[in-house]
Amino acid sequence: MHTALIHFRAGFLGILSVILVYVGVFTIPQPQDNTDVLQIHFFDVGQGDAIFIQTPDGVEVLIDGGANNTVLRELAQHMSFFDRNIDMVIGTHPDTDHIGGLIDVLERYTVNTILITENEGESSTASVYKKAVEDEGTEVIYARRGQVFTLGASTTLEVLFPEINPEQMESNASSIVLRLVYGETSVLLTGDSPKRIEEYLVLTEGENLQSDVLKIGHHGSRTSTSELFLVEVDPDYAVISAEKDSRYGHPHLEVTDLLFNYRVETYSTAQEGTITFESDGREVWLQQ
Repeated sequence: MHTALIHFRAGFLGILSVILVYVGVFTIPQPQDNTDVLQIHFFDVGQGDAIFIQTPDGVEVLIDGGANNTVLRELAQHMSFFDRNIDMVIGTHPDTDHIGGLIDVLERYTVNTILITENEGESSTASVYKKAVEDEGTEVIYARRGQVFTLGASTTLEVLFPEINPEQMESNASSIVLRLVYGETSVLLTGDSPKRIEEYLVLTEGENLQSDVLKIGHHGSRTSTSELFLVEVDPDYAVISAEKDSRYGHPHLEVTDLLFNYRVETYSTAQEGTITFESDGREVWLQQ
């Protein structure tokens, strides 16, 4: 695999140091831990996404942060009191319910790597987040299909989308789509990707989409989770991240019926609160 690196002083406003990578393999520095179990927590942050990965090698990755500082409370429940470092933070797209809480995370924690897209959004929250990324002064990478981040001896995080610069795309459609792989197990994380992006992924990725756990797109909205996509992913479990009594009506009945018909065991943060799956590299199970 070839890697094209352009290292320059730039960023959202031409200030921070950015590494722009189109295809590559990256290794996240690994503080050693003493467990062989991977944990992936789907935090209960109300109407929004916040997903926290802790690998067997001690690497910690936060994907989205919900709309507000609720994510800090959740992190405190799963990190050591003395741990003020997160190896990687990923904002899948610039909607408030995905990046709002990351502003507080960047203020509280030292972050080694930030993964973003060129899609900047138009909200005041998006503008504040850009400034917070600048102030962090760390390595920033623009997501591209084909990137693989090594999170440990047997753990990788693959970028499946976007394939090109998504600056001109609608915000949800620009979402970074990720596949977390640990040994023989995998979790597919789709941000708010709509059906047209899901179906594009079926064409470009095919059987590589197959995963044990699927994070349902756009909080269970009918705009996501096409039948074609669900059949290709073929998950055992699905997670819906939404607030209780969602003002948007999430999850929509069409989506939950589809999951039921395909016998996918489905969990929602609106009902269960924070949801944690664990894997030993051979199988995945719900933490009780």
